[in-house]
Amino acid sequence: MFVDYAEVFVKSGDGGDGAVAFRREKYVPKGGPAGGNGGDGGSVYIIADANLSTLLDFRYQKKYIARKGDNGANSLRDGKYGQDIYVKVPVGTIVKDKDTGETLCDFTGAGQKFMAAKGGRGGKGNSNFATAVHQTPRYAENGKPGEEKTLIFELKLIADIGLVGFPNAGKSTLISVISEAKPKIADYPFTTLEPNLGIVRYKDFNSFTVADIPGIIEGAHEGKGLGLQFLRHIERTRILLFLIDAISETHEQDYETLLNELELYSPALASKKKIIVISKGDIVEESEWSKLQQKKFRDYDGKVYVISSAAGFGIQEVLDKCWQEIALEKEKLID
Repeated sequence: MFVDYAEVFVKSGDGGDGAVAFRREKYVPKGGPAGGNGGDGGSVYIIADANLSTLLDFRYQKKYIARKGDNGANSLRDGKYGQDIYVKVPVGTIVKDKDTGETLCDFTGAGQKFMAAKGGRGGKGNSNFATAVHQTPRYAENGKPGEEKTLIFELKLIADIGLVGFPNAGKSTLISVISEAKPKIADYPFTTLEPNLGIVRYKDFNSFTVADIPGIIEGAHEGKGLGLQFLRHIERTRILLFLIDAISETHEQDYETLLNELELYSPALASKKKIIVISKGDIVEESEWSKLQQKKFRDYDGKVYVISSAAGFGIQEVLDKCWQEIALEKEKLID
C-alpha cells in the first residue's frame, strides 16, 4: 500500500536531575559536595532511507518518544544520557510542524538527517555550585524538559520524468513497457489509484526514473478526482511528459486543460520542461500520424511524438528524447 501522508508525535527525553551529595570517604574528614550531573535526554532524529518508498509504517506507529536522561548520583557520578531515536522516512519526504505549518526539512537525498526534537539538558549536581565562600551547596539543578511536537510527513515522489494525462491516456501501459513497474491496467478511468515509480534501463548501463501518477481531470487543483494526490507528486519531477490519447477529437484542448490545472496549482510546476506524446497511435490510421505531429500546443515548440505502447513503436525515440532532456536539466544544476 502506498501512503503519502502521516501525522506523527515526537518527544525528546527530559534531562536527568543533578544530585545533591557529599563525600563520605575515610580519611577525608571534611568532604565537599559530590553530586553528579544529570544526563541529557535522548533526541529524535529523522533520516532519509533510500530503501523506503511509502509512509505506511506511520499508520501503525504514530508516537516516537526518546528516553529520559538518568539522574546524577553521589561520588561525582554523572547520569547516563538518554538514547537517541532515529525515525526513517523515504527520500522525497517533507516534514512540517502541524501547529505552525512551517516546513522543517525537505529530504531530497539518502542519508540526510534532521533533528526533530532536541533532548533536554541534564541538570548540574551540587558539586558545580561550590565556591570559596559557599563550600557546601545543598541544592542542584533540575533537568530541562525535552521538546515535543506533532509533525506532518508528506511524501512527494522524486522522479526524472512525470507522466501527465487524463485517466486512460495510457500512462500505466507506457510505464509497464519501459520499466519493471507493474501498475494496474484496465479500460476504465482511474485504474491508477496510487503513484507508481519505474526505473528505465537506458543505453550503456544508464537509467532514469519515471513516475506514473493518478490521472488528472478538470478541477484537479481544487482536489477533484485524485487531483491533489497527483499534483503533490508531479511537483518533484524534472520533466513533464504529457500523454494525449490519439482517439480524442480535441487534442489541443486536452493539453490546454492539463496545463491549466498545473498553472492553477503552481506556476513553477507548469513552467517545467515538457515533452508531448500522442499515445495509442496503433488505433488510428498511419496516414494520420503526420497530422498529429503537426498539431500546435501552447508554450511548446518541440517535436510531437506518436507512439503505441501496445505495438511498441515510437517508444525508443521518446526515451532518447527523455534522456537528452534529463542531461540538459542536470547540466543546469551544475552551472
